[in-house]
Amino acid sequence: MAIPAGKGLAQGASTRTVTVDGHGIVYREIGPAHGMPIVALNHLGANLDDWDPRIVDGLAEDRRVILLGYRGVGRSEGRVRASIDEMALDAIAAIRALGLNRVDLFGLSMGGMVAQRLLALAPDLVDRLILISTGPAGGPGLVDMTRIMVGGSLRAALAFRDPKSSLFFTRSAAGRAAAQSYSARLKERTNDRDGSVTPRVLRAQLAAVHTFGQRPLPGSSAFPGPVLLLHGADDLLVPHANAAVLTEVFPSASLTVFPDAGHGVVFQHHDEVVAAVRTFLQR
Repeated sequence: MAIPAGKGLAQGASTRTVTVDGHGIVYREIGPAHGMPIVALNHLGANLDDWDPRIVDGLAEDRRVILLGYRGVGRSEGRVRASIDEMALDAIAAIRALGLNRVDLFGLSMGGMVAQRLLALAPDLVDRLILISTGPAGGPGLVDMTRIMVGGSLRAALAFRDPKSSLFFTRSAAGRAAAQSYSARLKERTNDRDGSVTPRVLRAQLAAVHTFGQRPLPGSSAFPGPVLLLHGADDLLVPHANAAVLTEVFPSASLTVFPDAGHGVVFQHHDEVVAAVRTFLQR
């Protein structure tokens, strides 16, 4: 049963498991049980605790939000997946195991890549699609993510900074302030936290994104449902040129590019993102 929505209740949502192929996959849910549920897939190197509670609480005001983990990540069982398609198949199995036949899908960064493959493999499951800070197979610069992420992480370590502050946010005053606020919000949950993300997870997921980036660009999708695209103009990890390519894959998609925003646009502009997504999901 979903938890009734309310301020701060994302932090009180229980960490549960759903069984996929004999392995427990962690998830959390919040919000009213009625209406079309939204399933959210997170970025590379993330566990359930990396979801911004302001995003979760904002979306859960009027719908059931399900934060779905990845096999082998955090407290989820099994060996971490090394391909986007395998992650998509796990997500499909988890959604169906939760008794859901139709969902809205929210994919962030690598989660957006998984969402696209989920859509291709099980189009009957998806009603509306939200893709943020992500790109298509073969998208511009995706094969460079490993180099950029490793280099940025090393520079951050030498400067005693959180790598996300430079990889996810701009270095403007607004970007630096947003990075600090996001970091503080992630510490609000103090109990029933997900497990840590290991170096093995990062290696496997970086390899999965690299392979995804080497694939040929897809043609125009036959998906008939509405699509919302959000991207930061200064995204280092997934250049915003990917958003333009996604409008060719989904010709009817609505695209908003946020200025002075990086890969973490969803965290830097959480109020605007929540408003845009809630408007998009209205029926």
